[in-house]
Amino acid sequence: MTFRIAPSILSANFAKLGEEVANVIASGADWIHFDVMDNHYVPNLTIGPLVCEAIRPCTTAPIDVHLMVKPVDRIVPDFAKAGANIITFHPEASEHIDRTLGLIRDSGCQAGLVFNPATPLNWMDHVMDKLDIVLVMSVNPGFGGQSFIPGALDKLREARAKIDAYTARTGRQILLEIDGGVKVDNIAEIARAGADTFVAGSAVFGAGKDSDPQRYNSVLANLRSALAGI
Repeated sequence: MTFRIAPSILSANFAKLGEEVANVIASGADWIHFDVMDNHYVPNLTIGPLVCEAIRPCTTAPIDVHLMVKPVDRIVPDFAKAGANIITFHPEASEHIDRTLGLIRDSGCQAGLVFNPATPLNWMDHVMDKLDIVLVMSVNPGFGGQSFIPGALDKLREARAKIDAYTARTGRQILLEIDGGVKVDNIAEIARAGADTFVAGSAVFGAGKDSDPQRYNSVLANLRSALAGI
C-alpha cells in the first residue's frame, strides 16, 4: 500500500503560510490539507478560496480541500478555480450528495465524502462510482489539536471493507483518509485499520523552532518510519 501524509495548514503559521507550505513539502509531505470552516456547519471560521489561490504557486503538490461548510455547492467551483486538486465535503452539508460529487468532478477535481465520528458510512453506498476518496474524522470537526477518538479505528475497518469490495468488483481504487489526532505513536495502528492517507496538523506544524526551515524533516521521517513496518 502507498501511504500519503497530508499536513493540515490549520496548524501552520499563517503569517508565513507560503513558506510553511513550501517547507513542509520539501521535508517530505505528499499533500497539503486545506481546512475550510464557515462558523455555521462547524463552530469556527478559517480560510477560503483566496488563500488557496495564494498558496497554489508555492507548491506543485496536491491541495486537499476539506469543506466544513453548509451549503456546499456554491463554493465548489471557486476552490476548483483557485487550484484545489481534491475536494471533500460532509454528506450532511449537501441536499443532493450525488449532484455535489458530480459538480466537484465536473470542475476538474477529485471528489470525496467526509464522515464525522457519529455519521454512519452508509451515505457512501450508492455513490461509490463518484468517490475518489473517503475521509474518516477521528475528532469532531472544528478545531485542531484534538485527541484521537479510538472508535475511528473500527470505522476505518468498515470503510476499508466497503472500498476493497468495490475495488474487487470494479477495479477502481478509492483512497481512505484519516483526520484528527494523528501522531507518530498512533499512525501505524491507524494504517493497520485501513487508512492510506493521513492528515496531521499540530503533530507536524508544531515541530521544532519556527526559524528553522528544516524543522519538519524529523517528524515526517518519524511518521514514515512508523509506517514502514506495515
